[in-house]
Amino acid sequence: MNEFAERLYPYTAAFILAVCAVALGSAYTAQYWFDLEPCELCLYQRVPYAIAGFLSIVAMQMKVMRTRSLLLSLCAVAFVVEAGLAFHHVGVEQHWWQAFTSCSGDIKTGLSLEELKTALLAKKPKACDEITWQILGLSITVYNVVLGLAMAAFSFAGARWTAKKVTYA
Repeated sequence: MNEFAERLYPYTAAFILAVCAVALGSAYTAQYWFDLEPCELCLYQRVPYAIAGFLSIVAMQMKVMRTRSLLLSLCAVAFVVEAGLAFHHVGVEQHWWQAFTSCSGDIKTGLSLEELKTALLAKKPKACDEITWQILGLSITVYNVVLGLAMAAFSFAGARWTAKKVTYA
């Protein structure tokens, strides 16, 4: 293990928790302070961050290095799932494919008059193909793909570093 990794590995779980807190904090700040309504896919993308944050808290409490390494590996899996959801969302925004959710806001056919009236009066959910926020011309979901993949790689590396600390007596 190189010197940099040797000094960094004890803080892997703390860094994962910090990234998850910033990502979720940014999402909720955009939603509640700046009134940027999230679509259904945006809400799904928050779940892996919450899971990875929870797993990192548990990992920080573990004294057994094998268990900590396993938890960091599970964090990596959560980030891969997050990157996959974000990539799917990018494809929906770019109209490469339809969302796997019902976030288009379309009204179903074959409704009774009462059901149609209720559907028309109900607040329509934000469509997943509408880009709400861009930075340097790229949707925030593009940055989410990059962050998810980077954090997956970091988490896998942290799990590997932690596993190397296991001593076999």
